[in-house]
Parts: sequence; structure tokens; C-alpha cells
Amino acid sequence: MYFGGIDVGSLTAQAVIIKNGAICSYHSIRVKPNPVDSAKTVLEAALAQKGMQRNDLTFTVSTGYGREQIQKEGLSQENMSEISCHGKGAHSILPQVRTIIDIGGQDAKVIRVDSGGELMNFVMNDKCAAGTGRFLEVMSKTLGVTIEELGPLALKGQNFIEMSNRCSIFCETEVHHFLQRGVPREDVAAGICRTMAERVHALVRRIGVEKEVTMTGGVAKNPAVRKELERIMNVRLLSYTIDSQIVGALGAALLAQQLSGVKK
Repeated sequence: MYFGGIDVGSLTAQAVIIKNGAICSYHSIRVKPNPVDSAKTVLEAALAQKGMQRNDLTFTVSTGYGREQIQKEGLSQENMSEISCHGKGAHSILPQVRTIIDIGGQDAKVIRVDSGGELMNFVMNDKCAAGTGRFLEVMSKTLGVTIEELGPLALKGQNFIEMSNRCSIFCETEVHHFLQRGVPREDVAAGICRTMAERVHALVRRIGVEKEVTMTGGVAKNPAVRKELERIMNVRLLSYTIDSQIVGALGAALLAQQLSGVKK
């Protein structure tokens, strides 16, 4: 039997299809204005990779923005929180993990799980773009690079610039100021990534860190932010053999498999 997981975030959407707990296919897209359209597009793309139709899925779980609406439209049979899905997905790949840092487009979460992958505690920041993927996206555009290029550029920085403002809007102005003064872009990029790591660490401190630690979400692909977090937290962040952005959708698919057994 096949099971599906759909994770629609603020910037990207992912769908994962599993069989016997193993990933069969997955797909990721930039979100559309309507989360239902995003869910439909990304799920159908993942199904097409296996030559499957929606009715080939025994059970599907949706998570992320609009997850309830996605369920109401019949694209999933159940919806679950991102907290549960990211915890489940991360623990399934890395059973030793206890702390999960999930940085999405518009929020950041720190999740603690026990040895069985069950949720113990969590904290999140969804009140401000600072410390989220949106912050890095805005800063990247200000520097004239893509968000994928920001991390590698930051690793080339020799002198970290310090950003005094905590608000994303004022940080953008501050970046313009540094560039006008002739500060190398790589140094500005390094300062941006360090600022990002410090903001995330402030969130981590509220819940505490228990090893082992990993990251999920798109920001996990930024090598400079990862490096700074490792330095500040004095830990080595565990990496995946899969795309860090599909961890939430994987967790949703695994929960679909679990729930289908309960509902039968």
C-alpha cells in the first residue's frame, strides 16, 4: 500500500509518497497563491513519477499552511501540525535525534522528541520574519544574489559585519548602507548568516538543547547558517541523505500510514 504526505509552506510545497515506510517518490514546487492549488500540483507531480493516480494512495495526511482546507478539498484524509510531522520525519531518518530546528519561510520552530520520536516540547516564533527563510530571501535580493548563492558567498567572508537592527525591514536598510560604504558583499553575507544563526539560537535557548541536533526546512541547506549555529551551540548538526525540505512531508506520509491502521 502507498501513503502520501503533503506539506504546503509559505514559500515551497512538497509531496512524498511512501511504501512500507520507504520513500518511493517526492516533488517540491514554489507555492501558488492558493494552498489547495499548491497541494494538488505537487501531489500530482509526485504521483506521476510512479505512474500513479490519487486513488492509488491508501491514506494521505496534509500539513503546513491551509492543511485543513486541503483536507476539505479531498486531497488528504487527515491533517496534522507541522510540529508532529517534522518530528516524525526527522526521527524516522535519524533515530538518535532529540532536538530538531525547523526554519520555514515565515516561522521557526525548535522541537524536542524522546527516544521513540514522540513530541516532548516545542517552541516557535511566528510573529516576525526575522530568523526565518523570508529574512534570508529579502537579504539575498538586497545583495543581488539568489537565496541558494547566499550561503556559499557568506563562507568566503573574512570580516563579519555586525547588524544592529533586529527588524528585517531595518536590516535591509542596513545592508544597503554597508554596500554603499564599499563593504565586500561576502562580508555582508557572512554578517547576515551570523545574525540569522543568533536569532535562531535565541529561540533554541528557550527550550534547551539535547543532543543529537538536526535541522529541517530550506534554511538547512545554507552552509553558512549551519556553520554559525554549530559554532554558537557547540554541536555538530546531523545531516540527512534526503532533501531537508521534504522532512515534513515525509513525516506526514508516515503518520498517514500509522493513521490508516488505526482507522481500519
